[in-house]
Amino acid sequence: MAAISLSVSTVKPLGDRVFVKVSASEEKTVGGILLPDAAQEKPQVGEISAVGPGKRNDDGSRQALDISVGDKVLYSKYAGTDIKLGGEEYVLLSEKDILAIVN
Repeated sequence: MAAISLSVSTVKPLGDRVFVKVSASEEKTVGGILLPDAAQEKPQVGEISAVGPGKRNDDGSRQALDISVGDKVLYSKYAGTDIKLGGEEYVLLSEKDILAIVN
């Protein structure tokens, strides 16, 4: 079986799904204590890397997404599917799992 190398540019989300590049998690507490990997919380902030064409309406037309590539977003903690592409960590989310756009 041949190995397939995937990257964000070769994978396109479907419907109202988006690829979010996960931001690095905090390795230190506010007091300066280093956290081991097991104690680090899953990040909830990331940058949109790819977006799908949008959700289909009942009449067959597409509903445009409120977000676009490059937006920094806050998403639900346990939402989506974790994916590793090209050494980078991504989360594949539905638009409804995105809580806010962060400036």
